Amino acid sequence: MSASERLRELGLTLPEVVPPVASYVPATRDGDLVLTSGQLPFVDGALAVTGKVGAEVDPDTAQQLAATCALNAVAAAAAVAGGVDAIERVVKVVGFVASDPSFTGQPAVVNGASNLLQEVFGDAGVHARSAVGVAVLPLDSPVEVEITVRVRS
Repeated sequence: MSASERLRELGLTLPEVVPPVASYVPATRDGDLVLTSGQLPFVDGALAVTGKVGAEVDPDTAQQLAATCALNAVAAAAAVAGGVDAIERVVKVVGFVASDPSFTGQPAVVNGASNLLQEVFGDAGVHARSAVGVAVLPLDSPVEVEITVRVRS
């Protein structure tokens, strides 16, 4: 089953690529790799939730937000790759979690992104990953996700 078919089966639609909020592009291609900039959990142009995970934002909500970030990252990669079905494999995921100093569950939060990518791309969605706790993210976002994917040449 193709990624576009899986998206339909999951009831998901790739969102419009979020315009950059600074001096960068949402994604860039280098040979058969596409690297995305960090994607925030924008829905219809806005962040639904802000704050630190473990304080204002509970971990379950943050995990859902990480999935939204991943979907936004797939949209950015697909825009450069020539469509979602041109993505052959998810190579690497980096997830940043704006964390209360006592919060240590960053890997579980970033599972939201990892699980979504595996649902969309199947075995080709299994990837290497980092989950990093940080003091603050742009616009007070609770999470940010970037991905590297391999695409058809």
